Amino acid sequence: MRLSASEKEEIILLVERSELGVNRTLKQLGIPKTTFYKWYNVYTEKGLVGLENKNPGSRRQWNSIPQEEKNLVVSVALEFTDLSPRELSCKLSDERKVFISESSVYRILKANGLITSPAHILLAAGNEFEKKTMFVHEMWQTDFTYFKILGWGWYYLSTILDDYIRYIVHWQLCETMKAEDVRATIDHAVKKARLGKGQKPVLLSDNGSCYVSDELKSYLSAIKIRSIHGRVGHPQTQGKIERYHRSMKNVVKLDN
Repeated sequence: MRLSASEKEEIILLVERSELGVNRTLKQLGIPKTTFYKWYNVYTEKGLVGLENKNPGSRRQWNSIPQEEKNLVVSVALEFTDLSPRELSCKLSDERKVFISESSVYRILKANGLITSPAHILLAAGNEFEKKTMFVHEMWQTDFTYFKILGWGWYYLSTILDDYIRYIVHWQLCETMKAEDVRATIDHAVKKARLGKGQKPVLLSDNGSCYVSDELKSYLSAIKIRSIHGRVGHPQTQGKIERYHRSMKNVVKLDN
């Protein structure tokens, strides 16, 4: 069964947002990994129009548009520069009685150098970290997750996980997600770890306000711990602690 361009786009967005990871999500969808990345690469380069099914035996779709209509598309696009291909297609249909599909408008503009990049930005993650940790307490991952307690409100769980062996160095429940809560978690983790002289882990976190605050930066600088942050909108960078929180919460929710 051949999928439409919109169906392929929906699958790409579904895989991007899935918490299961690319391989497991594609396995459940029954889509080969090579097929997905073929779609993904052409979607990154050309957008939705790149996902359209092509008939190699026919060139009728492009050649059927008269040159004067192509010129009209270009002139209207230059006059109304803020309109998208879809809006241009509607404008031509409503005002000029020229019926050209959105994808054809896109191709015409692309051929004339009026579209230099897609309207979206996709960031492909690597299959693995470029620099892996080599020993215990080389790097710690930290993050918050939350629990709703009926009749009370929200609890926030602050956790520190060792990146190398995935051991939970320390965790504690907090009533807020502030820099002072992060500081308290790190204090306890440092004491529990019994770090040797000069041994200080790198702290990996997301870009939450408590992790990028000046208060926490000053504290980490004072105890000589360097902090790094994952890419915005890419929680896979902190994937180990994200995965731990999800697995742990699934068990808790089964019992409560």
